[in-house]
Amino acid sequence: MNELETLIEKFNQASNKNKLKLVDDIIEKGEEGFQFLREFLFSSQQDVPTPVLGKIYQLLKHSNNQDYQNFINDKIPQGIVKPESSLNIDYSELQQLLIDKEYQKADVLTRVKLCEIAGEKAQQRKWLYFTEISKFPISDLHTIDLLWNVYSEGKFGYSVQRKIWLSQGKDFIELWTKLKWKNGNRWTKYPQEFIWDLSAPLGHLPLSNQLRGVREIDALFAHPAWTTENAMVK
Repeated sequence: MNELETLIEKFNQASNKNKLKLVDDIIEKGEEGFQFLREFLFSSQQDVPTPVLGKIYQLLKHSNNQDYQNFINDKIPQGIVKPESSLNIDYSELQQLLIDKEYQKADVLTRVKLCEIAGEKAQQRKWLYFTEISKFPISDLHTIDLLWNVYSEGKFGYSVQRKIWLSQGKDFIELWTKLKWKNGNRWTKYPQEFIWDLSAPLGHLPLSNQLRGVREIDALFAHPAWTTENAMVK
């Protein structure tokens, strides 16, 4: 058994978390490694999208190999997430920005989409009332969260932030520190001091506006989208 075959055996038996790490090792094996990942992605199209599949998709789409780029463009051009929306909102641009790791642009567009979910008045004022969030359809919040999670190797998304918040006893001050949104009494300056790549802390993105206090993000974390019966398996 050669090194690649050993890696593939480990990959097939690994948890999703460990699969993420092994993807980089498999890529280093060159053409045969890429070929295995392409076949794995293609055979997993009907599965629930995961950060592992998202990472493989990004690697193939942005590889220097024209064959792999053509494979993506021909077989899975829109991305591996099939966005669902109870309001017929188009999330294709958000998906493409996240595929391309344009996290700052995706963050701005996410806030636009949240206002679109809330309705015309929110779109006009360009920010949310916390009371509007409880009325958000579960499908739309799931879509936004899944897109962020799948294309960030599992680092970003509201569900990730909520888990950190719960682990800190629902203490928002501790959450801001964990997310690196605040350092002591000093808020992180937007946009220059935020980290717009995967070197960011767990849960760093997407951002929430804290100028009006914690009610917005508190309402988001209280939404029924995250309850056990509604939560998505990632």
